[in-house]
Amino acid sequence: MISLKEKLDGIYEKYNVPKYVDPDPLLFLYGYPAVRDREIAGLVAACLAYGRVEMIMKTVGQVLEKMGASPFAYVSDTPEKAIDATFKGFKYRFATGLHLSSLLKGIKGVIHDFGSLENCFLSGPVKKNKTVLTGFCQLYKHLSQGGQTGHLLADPQKTSACKRSHLFLRWMVRKDAVDPGGWESVSPCQLIVPLDTHMYKVGQLLGFTRRKSPDKTCALEITSGFREIVRQDPVKYDFSLTRFGIQRHLDMTDLNDFLTSGLLPPADPATMGRNM
Repeated sequence: MISLKEKLDGIYEKYNVPKYVDPDPLLFLYGYPAVRDREIAGLVAACLAYGRVEMIMKTVGQVLEKMGASPFAYVSDTPEKAIDATFKGFKYRFATGLHLSSLLKGIKGVIHDFGSLENCFLSGPVKKNKTVLTGFCQLYKHLSQGGQTGHLLADPQKTSACKRSHLFLRWMVRKDAVDPGGWESVSPCQLIVPLDTHMYKVGQLLGFTRRKSPDKTCALEITSGFREIVRQDPVKYDFSLTRFGIQRHLDMTDLNDFLTSGLLPPADPATMGRNM
């Protein structure tokens, strides 16, 4: 009989490959070989990763284009008033120019004070903690600009699952065929699953949670479930499992059928995205 780990590894091997990245905002990170640029581009991309994926890709692309070839140089060298002026007319769903420019000015302050987003994250006692929450709280404190970033940054001390922030951390901490990594001082074992509607359904399907809503407690429960399977990398299966429901030819019923029968659905890289 095939074990759950063997089934999950089968999904990982088949779908955790570069051809399934597009369309996904993760795609933008591949254009930044320098970690100091990648972490900033990644944070911007993750903060805007909500809604229709086609609009996410368009919006992130436009923002990063205005920041030029080096996001690090942009936030380091551009005066705050110039950042405000550049993004004054910005609008993406609930996000305004004030929210986006506040985020970028928060990044600017972190770069000035710590040298990098990673250094700010590590300025708390990260290595002693089971999860990334302590470091994430430290990063939020210095980025949020007193709440002026709006919903672009969720407060990790509240009940939100903080899906987009944990997505960013997955991109920067893990390194495999899909996740580019770059943060060497944070362990993948500390990551928390980026809990969206797709992973919430997966967690329920696997019996990892009975929570009625996808909140922070739910994210921690699902992470614990995966940690029992792969202790050193509980977020390993996130990308491949969330292709079901994001890629048009892969439905949640396909995943359910596979976990029941062990037969993977046929692959089709020529797909379009759904909601993130």
